[in-house]
Amino acid sequence: VAVLGLQVHATAHLGVLGSCSPAATVSAPWSTLTRHPQVQRALLGLTLPLERLQEMKGRMLEAMDKGLRQHGHACATVQMLPTFICSMPDGTEKGDVLVAELCQNHVRTLWVTLPGDGNQSPQLMYHIFEMPEDIPHGTGEALFDFIAQCVKNFLQEIGSPQHRLPLGFVFPFSCRQTGLDKGELISWSKGFQCSDVEGKDVVQLLQAAISKQELYHVDVVALLNNTVGIMMTCSMREKPCEIALVMGSGTNCCFMAEAHVLEMVEVTSGRMCVNSEWGCFGDDGALDDVLTPYDQRVDQESSNPGERRFEKLVGSLYLGEIVRHAMLMLASEQALFTGVNTSILVSKDVLKTQQVLEITDNEDGMAKVQSVLEELGLQPSERDCSRVLQLCRAVVSRAAVLSAMGLAAVLSHMCHSRQLERLLVNVGVDGGLYQASTRFGEILHSVVRLLAPECVATLVPSTDGNGLGAAVVTAVALRLAAQQKKVEQLLAPLRLGREQLERIQALMRQEMERGLGQDSNADASVRMLPTYVCNTPDGTERGSFLALDLGGTNFRVLVVHVMEDGIQMASEIYVIPTAIMQGTGQALFDHIIDCIVNFQMKQELMDHVLPLGFTFSFPCQQLGLDKAVLLSWTKGFGATGCVGQDVVQMLREAAQRKQHVALKVVAVVNDTVGTMMACGYDDPRCEIGLIVGTGTNACYMEEREKVGTVEGNEGRMCINMEWGAFGDNGCLDEFFTSFDRQVDEKTINAGKQRFEKLISGMYLGEIVRHILLALVEEQVLFRGKASTMLQTKDIFQTKFLSTIETGPGCGRDGLPLQQVQDILHNLELDASFEDSVLVREVCHTVSLRAAHLCAAGMAAVVEKMRQGRGLEQLSVTVGVDGTLYKMHPHFSRNLQQMLRELAPRCDVTFLQSEDGSGKGAALVAAVASR
Repeated sequence: VAVLGLQVHATAHLGVLGSCSPAATVSAPWSTLTRHPQVQRALLGLTLPLERLQEMKGRMLEAMDKGLRQHGHACATVQMLPTFICSMPDGTEKGDVLVAELCQNHVRTLWVTLPGDGNQSPQLMYHIFEMPEDIPHGTGEALFDFIAQCVKNFLQEIGSPQHRLPLGFVFPFSCRQTGLDKGELISWSKGFQCSDVEGKDVVQLLQAAISKQELYHVDVVALLNNTVGIMMTCSMREKPCEIALVMGSGTNCCFMAEAHVLEMVEVTSGRMCVNSEWGCFGDDGALDDVLTPYDQRVDQESSNPGERRFEKLVGSLYLGEIVRHAMLMLASEQALFTGVNTSILVSKDVLKTQQVLEITDNEDGMAKVQSVLEELGLQPSERDCSRVLQLCRAVVSRAAVLSAMGLAAVLSHMCHSRQLERLLVNVGVDGGLYQASTRFGEILHSVVRLLAPECVATLVPSTDGNGLGAAVVTAVALRLAAQQKKVEQLLAPLRLGREQLERIQALMRQEMERGLGQDSNADASVRMLPTYVCNTPDGTERGSFLALDLGGTNFRVLVVHVMEDGIQMASEIYVIPTAIMQGTGQALFDHIIDCIVNFQMKQELMDHVLPLGFTFSFPCQQLGLDKAVLLSWTKGFGATGCVGQDVVQMLREAAQRKQHVALKVVAVVNDTVGTMMACGYDDPRCEIGLIVGTGTNACYMEEREKVGTVEGNEGRMCINMEWGAFGDNGCLDEFFTSFDRQVDEKTINAGKQRFEKLISGMYLGEIVRHILLALVEEQVLFRGKASTMLQTKDIFQTKFLSTIETGPGCGRDGLPLQQVQDILHNLELDASFEDSVLVREVCHTVSLRAAHLCAAGMAAVVEKMRQGRGLEQLSVTVGVDGTLYKMHPHFSRNLQQMLRELAPRCDVTFLQSEDGSGKGAALVAAVASR
């Protein structure tokens, strides 16, 4: 790559960036013309080795990180200002948008019509209004009145209708935004210094001025700077542009940052465009070691000494001045223009950046230099022309490599924050410096590849980033507002408020009382089944016990050794084929006995008769500790000849058929009771069991005198609530949404287990799938196109909720949204980034409702226990198990938080069970044996 006009090796790029000096790498015939020591010193001062650039990239990253953090933002030089632009255009934006653009010397107003064709053929009308010279230095009121007057004159000129007109305001100064349509001016720059504006909301100031013009139908809906506009105009759905770079009179960069890294805003989901305002990089001294005497003099002569130091190294407003000061200093050292009057160089701005760019990009640079210098009356020699040519190239090249350094820092930040090995991204670029100099763009692109090799950046030139960009931002904001309204309407029924949850809590308590009553039990949806488990472990249990755990497509056989120093277990998992699940009861229990025999043979227990605890996780009416009548199958089971039968007796009969006499079933429990018992061994306060997995259920230790369905008033008995059926009698109908009904209708037990179908892992994915289909139908998601896979029942698994919600949307760390997109792409969905954000919101809404419903049910339980025991404050532990509770990243926290609100007089601790259904069954047997 030829940099600075010096022939260098492409692999090392060292003509500018490496260790060799410019003099050593200059090609003939000029090599002898630049060996003057002062000239070499000047060129080396403007040369940045690759190692230095990498070091500066690190400083830029540190400055960016400081700007993103709440505690460091106030003193950060790179402000990293949130813009509240969280979505890219998807091409469906349609309608008329008004734009007011404040420029250096004028105001431009535009009428933009977006046809909704992918933004391929927008129609623009515009008018430029020259700004009176006194406006930039007058009052803020005068400035905004002038802008509003321009808007009024423009609308009169084009004969606009009187319907509501959204307006995008391009305001090219640093603002601290608190919303898309709210932004306080931080400071003026670029020669503006209007009074009484800094620290005020510029949108409000413009809206007030527009109202003074009686333009009541014009609403300012979006505030942005020119950098953001460039990014938006360079974006297409197929190739979104996520970075914009301005290299003109000033410099700036914006990019789509992961929202979870923006500590200055409350938004933690998705992405938000950040306006870096990197022109101020180095104002804290971070650039001091690369500043030359020429840079120092340019800074001293500027209107804002000590400020915007980075911009003064790369902005076209300053490059001509840097070259002028370099020539002036070299002339004073007799290295240039010997014997020539150089007083013209003392005058500011006599050498324009445009002339410098023409010199560096001209094939015959020497002739162009000579022409420019002669226009200044300097009568240059060939040697003078050669040396000035090298200076111009050095200054422009340094600006390019510094811009590349900044862009490389942004790229690396994006790649790291998205947890990607490789980042592919489009970069929208604009500005006179980039447009006017081919050399500048070539150097920029080459150096970015060196400094950020993990990123592939494609530079996309912008067309009218300010005007069209503002229109697109405004149109995107309107599209999102309309879509969000539809989303809110669809999701509102799933967002249960405190009053609704208290109502559900009261209904659960009512159904619990009915379930415990001897006369009302038959009509209760919460069956409140006695388990005949009347004690929890006390730590004195000893011996070896078998356990059988049947509750799903897999089941386990265990041997549990309860010893003084703890519990030891061995287990084996066996599969129940679908044919057996849906076959006869005899075949099912014969298969279970075969597996038990297989296990005992492996464990060399065939000669031992051990007490067996049987975890049977289906609704049963228990008539004794070892007698349980199956009420109904759930979880996909449908074996015939079982409902209404004693499952322990069916197991014993199967053992007889298989001639397995060494079987001693002493207790049958469900997984909920087993969970409570397993946790009770570790925590004596554990008197509640909770399962939230494929299904859901709860049990608790009830005062026996409150249990009207069994005899006796002494002590307590564990009640298996079977709360999954809560609502089957219609008491919860007001809380079921259309999505819940759609899911219920397609199940094998329609109308049954209604509460479970709102909470458990078997159904949440299906609820989400139906919501996504509704959003597609509303043209809000996936551009209105659902894949065949999404229309397939059960394709959206509940584990996807856990994966999708493990991310920045619900915390500061986790799964990047790119990986959420990958999940959706695997379902053959054309998912944009914004689609991924919305899918995450749907998942969060469904899982949050499930957690809150579970909390309402649990609040009814603990409050009943507290009141039944006559306590002011109840302290109790809940043993809990189930994949949804354990694996979902936020379910447990949301459940516990809402429970504290609904039952403030109960101190509830949750203890996760370790093998409750296996170890717990053995402990029931152990307690019974004790």
